[in-house]
Amino acid sequence: MIDESKMDKTLGKNIPLMFREKVKKIPNHTLQEVKNKSGVFVRYSYSQVYQHVIEMANTLKKLGIKKGENVGIMSDNRREWLITDFALLTLGAVDVPRGCDSMGVEMRFILNFAECKVCFFENGRQLEKVLEKIEEVPLLKTAILFDYPDEKTVENAKALGVEVINYHFLESEGVSITKEEWVQIEEEMESIDPSDTATIIFTSGTTGLPKGVQLSHDNYIAECEVAHSVLGLMQPGDIWLTVLPIWHSFERAFCYMVVALEGGFAYSKPIASVMLQDMNLVQPQWMNVVPRLFEAVAQGLFREVKKQEKMQQLVFNTFIGIGKVYYKMKERVLGLRCRYKWYPRFLDVLWGIVPFILSWPGHIVGELVLYRKIRARFGGNFRAVISGGGALQPETEAFYHAIGFNLLEGYGMTECAPVISVRNSKKPRSNNVGWVFPSFDVKIVAEKDGKIVNGEPLKAGKRGIVMVKGRQVMKGYYKRPDLTSEIIDGEGWLNTGDIGMISYDEEIKLVGRAKDTIVLLGGENIEPLVIEKAVNASPYIERSMVVGQDKRYLGAFIVPDQHNVVAYAEENNILYDNYETLLQTNEIQNLFRTEIDTLVNAKTGFRACERIFKFTLLKESFEIGKEINAKQELMRHKIVKIHEKEYKKLFK
Repeated sequence: MIDESKMDKTLGKNIPLMFREKVKKIPNHTLQEVKNKSGVFVRYSYSQVYQHVIEMANTLKKLGIKKGENVGIMSDNRREWLITDFALLTLGAVDVPRGCDSMGVEMRFILNFAECKVCFFENGRQLEKVLEKIEEVPLLKTAILFDYPDEKTVENAKALGVEVINYHFLESEGVSITKEEWVQIEEEMESIDPSDTATIIFTSGTTGLPKGVQLSHDNYIAECEVAHSVLGLMQPGDIWLTVLPIWHSFERAFCYMVVALEGGFAYSKPIASVMLQDMNLVQPQWMNVVPRLFEAVAQGLFREVKKQEKMQQLVFNTFIGIGKVYYKMKERVLGLRCRYKWYPRFLDVLWGIVPFILSWPGHIVGELVLYRKIRARFGGNFRAVISGGGALQPETEAFYHAIGFNLLEGYGMTECAPVISVRNSKKPRSNNVGWVFPSFDVKIVAEKDGKIVNGEPLKAGKRGIVMVKGRQVMKGYYKRPDLTSEIIDGEGWLNTGDIGMISYDEEIKLVGRAKDTIVLLGGENIEPLVIEKAVNASPYIERSMVVGQDKRYLGAFIVPDQHNVVAYAEENNILYDNYETLLQTNEIQNLFRTEIDTLVNAKTGFRACERIFKFTLLKESFEIGKEINAKQELMRHKIVKIHEKEYKKLFK
């Protein structure tokens, strides 16, 4: 339910004005922390970054960039990205972003479809992806590179009719801005209407060609106005370690929310070893992650423990077990357990109070000998980490809760700018994806075979399609009104395509995707995400994808966790020539059969038709851009096509 009382109306009508107001209020607070060549983080204040933004905006204006013009940014997250973004928005231009993991065909499609004449590139390699088939981007005339380009790239581009400009040259040009030009740039901020498009983010293309989601300044301002109500633990000056692709809407939205909440960023990489090192250098209070990132960190820790002496392993496992019990009972006692069926809260207290008291001494000892040592490896200063872009594995979540680490879960979609809900940082509850943002109306409606039966909202605890309405809903798909009308109805309700339910305390729980629903020949509807989440809890399984549309039974592609599988083989004296032959041995095949059957059966809540009848082990992990997108989501149609031979064997 939209709640006007929870909105901060002091932020201004557009993103540049919000930034300017924060610069006036906290000019000396840190906005960016950037690692130099010596590995030392250098800080840039709000006022310093603002000066760079105004100077860059003035230089880009002289370059010919005008209000309403679409400008590409093909780069990963870095200091220059934020400055470029704010500079373009200050001019009223529209940025069209994509990351360095994108394939050339995607970049060219996006730049051509969005009619970009100018594009920023992280380096020469990204530009070369576009130059490979320059005829597919006939409008592109100017390429601005964040890193210094080599002469060969510059000459190649020039021969193809594209001028290459170095970003640092534009920065040096901006220093000569006059007082009159500065005033003119700030006046241009005032002319930007809340409904003006700020960015066009092309969806990752899990099905078909990418669609350009048009998000306005007001789409972002709407969630900035209510961010404080959910991120209640955040304080001015808090630092967010940023590792996710900035072109994606999840990280992008928090980019603006952090400014609204007067925090700053430290730039790192989504590589566990680099990230953990930077955590200790920066000691951040917050960060956004995708589930696989912190799952990988936890698995790495478990592998370390397995190499230790038996007594150390016993201490670790004992206190982690105590911590899990303590946290579960604490949830009950404090009224933080989700209710999808109504019952009085005091029953939770009665159920949990005795085990809570009994586990409390063990928890105190665990804090002294184990938990705080593990948290110290993450810098020791985190208030919370927010996971989005996929479901957290219950075991992973339970582990972090056991050590007192505040790992939250959020939910959203690009078309909603994107955050729909996040667990409250002060009162987090498990088994949901958070409280609905106060800027949204949400309802659950009945569905059949993935299609809406009617628009009447269902009661709490009833499953159906999640529908949302509010200021965060996109303007529409760029040049595709036909697709826009398919997802947003005449009353403004957007069909998320997610199947979920609302708890009695107004949290959202997701149980699957309407469009991912598998219908077996017997007519049974199967939600693959629920099964995959269960299967992925195995320490021997890295990823899985359930298949079986129009088949008699379910099959699955399984990506094993190579490190753990090889360790299992060594522990059990299994002979093999190489990793590929190891996966074919009877011992390993039986291991995975046992793991899958243990996790997916009647006792764990699955129907007979939801059991995985056959599986195939894939020797290589899914790659970003090939089988999974930047959000780590499975591109199901591509996986089936790439592994067509294995798919056919599953259903012989």
